[in-house]
Amino acid sequence: MAASETAHSYTQQALLDAYAKLLVRVNHMHELANAEQWAELIEQRSNYVVLVEELRTLDVTVTLDAKGRQRKSELLEQILEHDVEIRRRLVARRDELGKLIGVTQRQRDLHRAYAPQQGAYNSHESDSPRDKGAS
Repeated sequence: MAASETAHSYTQQALLDAYAKLLVRVNHMHELANAEQWAELIEQRSNYVVLVEELRTLDVTVTLDAKGRQRKSELLEQILEHDVEIRRRLVARRDELGKLIGVTQRQRDLHRAYAPQQGAYNSHESDSPRDKGAS
């Protein structure tokens, strides 16, 4: 029975360690979001998803005692707090990029609308009386 309890506490500890590792990862991602390091954040997000999948598999196989459930709950709460903040920053960044894209599209539309007229204006300048008098 002692071997069984040792194995149980090992798997329980492995699960809690996996949650702690996920917390470290999400904390780092939160720091990247705050520093607006978007490319690195997206790269880390891929690793985060892999960790979550591994954790999901481990979580199904391990039964936690009351102390383990409490610790898991604390870790999850911290993970989710960081995740909410990361998502908030990503939404703000998406909105910012959307505005920039809108400005760029309006500039392009204006350029397309007025660029042909600008060429016509330049050709009328060459037909000025001064040019005709020089001929």
